[in-house]
Parts: sequence; C-alpha cells; structure tokens
Amino acid sequence: MEEYEQTDTEMSVAQATTAAAVSKNVQAGLPKNMVLDPGWFDGNRSKFEDWWRGIRLFLKSNRVNRTDDRITAILARLRGGVAGIYAQKKLNELDEDNDTQDWDEFVKELKTMFSDKSKAADTEWKIETFKQGKRNTVDFIIEFEALAMKADTDELHTIFLLKKNV
Repeated sequence: MEEYEQTDTEMSVAQATTAAAVSKNVQAGLPKNMVLDPGWFDGNRSKFEDWWRGIRLFLKSNRVNRTDDRITAILARLRGGVAGIYAQKKLNELDEDNDTQDWDEFVKELKTMFSDKSKAADTEWKIETFKQGKRNTVDFIIEFEALAMKADTDELHTIFLLKKNV
C-alpha cells in the first residue's frame, strides 16, 4: 500500500511537470494544444501501439522536448499491472542515477517491454502473402509500406516482396 502511495505522489509530480511545460507554451503565446492526453497505459500489449502513437503526438504538440521531462511524462502514465511495476522500477533507477537519460535507449526498452510480439509476427506473415489483386496501386503501396514498417523488414527484402507481390 505504501509503495502505491509513493507512486501516486511521484506520478502527480510528473503530471505537474507536463502541466508546467504546457502552461509555458500557453504563456509564450503558442497555440493551444489540439492533441488529447492519451491517458493511462496499463500494460495491455494489444493497445500499446495506439497508446504509444498518442503519447508521442501529445508530447510533440505540447513541446515537451527535454528528455527527462518526456520520460517522466511517459512514466506518469504507466499504471497498474506490469506497466505500474515497470514505472516504479524505472523511477527508482532515475532516483539513483543523476545523469540525463538517453531517449533512444528508453524508447527501445519501452518497446521491448510492451510491444505486441504476436502482432509483429502476424504482420510478417501478412506482408509475405500480401497481393495487389484488383486493388488501386496507390492504396496497395500505402498498405504495403505500412506493413513493411510494422514487420520491420529491411529495405532489400521489402523491394523483393514488392516485386513479388505486385
């Protein structure tokens, strides 16, 4: 119980940091944010991709640019289950380490923890068997590029698949 009270306090501080950054933008005469806060992430891997896109847009639109502020804002929105445990662990690490955190390393760790691995495997299978058929060429290319990005296919293999599946 005491651990959750501490987490709520730390999350309140993180939310205040994000609110301060938003307030600074308003005072500077920057346009009001049109991107909604994506809310909490509870560790449900099938929802991570959408939440991740939402939090990235939210941080960008609120001009939360400092790495420590971005990480704090993200950790503040991880709650419950595995996500809450991860946030607490990461907060403890941040308290012990006074150095500035590496954004790319944090993103890689977060994606490793919460990305839906079965979704990636399904996407890899789908791109291997994806055919244009009677579909409009532009629509096919857009969907093909999205699948290639999700499947994390390298450029040479992507070109091979594109030639094979057109």
